[in-house]
Amino acid sequence: MNRTNDAGTDSTSGGNTKVLEDGAETAEKENLSQLAARQLKYITNLENALVRIKNGTYGICSVTGKLIPKERLIAVPHTTQSIEAKMMKQD
Repeated sequence: MNRTNDAGTDSTSGGNTKVLEDGAETAEKENLSQLAARQLKYITNLENALVRIKNGTYGICSVTGKLIPKERLIAVPHTTQSIEAKMMKQD
């Protein structure tokens, strides 16, 4: 019990804490990076929707050419597809 070079948990607990902190920090950075990427994609999609508003194609499904229901546009203002077109794409 009194050996100074003992490889027990007491001698490694400090090192493990550092590794855990580094892992948590890396995970947090990855989460923030993913969040930033999603936000950038959302902003780009909204900017594209503004362009479609200007050129008169906003609210028209890019697949079917039909009007996208207002409810869908309220839920997803940057959408380019109706629910029907999106469901066909998933099949």
